[in-house]
Amino acid sequence: MGSIKFVALDMDGTLLNDRQEVSKENAKWIRKATEAGIVVSFATGRGYQSALPYAEQLGLETPMITVNGGEIWSRPQVLHERTLMSVAMMKRLHELALRHEECWYWAYSTMGVYNKENWREIGGDFESQHWLKFGYFTEDAPMLSAILAETSSWGGLEITNSSPTNLEMNPAGVTKAAAIREVCKLLGIDMSQVAAMGDSLNDIAMIREAGLGVAMGNAQDEVKAAADVVNVTNEEDAVARLLQDYVLKG
Repeated sequence: MGSIKFVALDMDGTLLNDRQEVSKENAKWIRKATEAGIVVSFATGRGYQSALPYAEQLGLETPMITVNGGEIWSRPQVLHERTLMSVAMMKRLHELALRHEECWYWAYSTMGVYNKENWREIGGDFESQHWLKFGYFTEDAPMLSAILAETSSWGGLEITNSSPTNLEMNPAGVTKAAAIREVCKLLGIDMSQVAAMGDSLNDIAMIREAGLGVAMGNAQDEVKAAADVVNVTNEEDAVARLLQDYVLKG
């Protein structure tokens, strides 16, 4: 592991506590890291509009990775790269959701977030949207397994989750790790100089590829198994601990 120059943070279950807040301690150490010349960035499954207020709160003018790598921002308000889901695939994913009536679903487009409650706003006009990601949520484990099995058989998808009760679908090849590799090119650094931390399956690729891969104490077991280090939980200022113990030490 080289000296860390770039810290990529998942948001929900990682940077944010269970009340969707950045703790004072996390904010303090992020400020210390940026003052020391460390690039601290979000690598989140959230859409841009949902992530941006936290970047503004923390005063970050660094790159942002949103919708699991579907969008890469060279800094807030400046889009560097975007990977869209095909309309045909989006229709197929939506049709599968409708076959599982108890399943809640959502999708990100560049124009908004649509879910089971407001899907009618699209009016069946899939072509008018630029699609980024589709998700399924259910606490019915056999239903989730059936959806996973069917979508896995199609090909063309990157399938992860952001909690044990959901599935998230991006176009094949779109991952937080791939987005971090692109940001490293922008910054002129190597993946060995990256620390990445998260809690869910959509974080595994970046945790494996980063010079330092860190799993949260509240992470799913597969994430912990992939990590170099297991941190404390998102209720215990894990970002502050990461920055103190591994990034700014000495």
